[in-house]
Amino acid sequence: MKNNQNSLAIFENFKIRRHYDEKTEIWYFSVIDIIAALTEQTDFKKAKSYWTTLKSRLKSERSEVVTKCDQLKMLSQDGKMRETDVADVETILRLIQSVKDHKKLKGLKTQNLRDHMSEEELIFTALAELSTRRIAETEKTEGLKKNKIPAKKGGKIAKDARIALEQKTGQNIVTNENFLPLNKSKKRLR
Repeated sequence: MKNNQNSLAIFENFKIRRHYDEKTEIWYFSVIDIIAALTEQTDFKKAKSYWTTLKSRLKSERSEVVTKCDQLKMLSQDGKMRETDVADVETILRLIQSVKDHKKLKGLKTQNLRDHMSEEELIFTALAELSTRRIAETEKTEGLKKNKIPAKKGGKIAKDARIALEQKTGQNIVTNENFLPLNKSKKRLR
């Protein structure tokens, strides 16, 4: 994309990297930054891990949302220009909807989804992330488009393992149960 402008947008104390393509007149936003803001995650690595997991899950569900994401070089936390997943407003809204669906299953509103996952959900999420990363390393792929195959393979490994365990135990891994209580009691000063 040529003739572009990079800038930051602020959303409730979260910096969202964005890029304006003058040729197409479209804004592109960093998906990881959007995920961080939506999940209130201040740790960039955790937000990136969440996006990797969500991306893998969406791919395994054959969602077209992930294929509409692209990669652009943006200024990273270490001050270097690095490729990151970006999406236009329409795609971002579709991604938000899939994050929202999982939060709805858990009965969450503003809470961080990962904080409310069961041990089993976290284990299979980690398995999907690990599998995708190892396959990408083995196949020496880089970039979103080249990582589609490793992400599908990694997601399938976790999905197959989850299904096998569910069949053996007769219990669902993904549930509406929450690890943390939904309402925290607030102490008042007298």
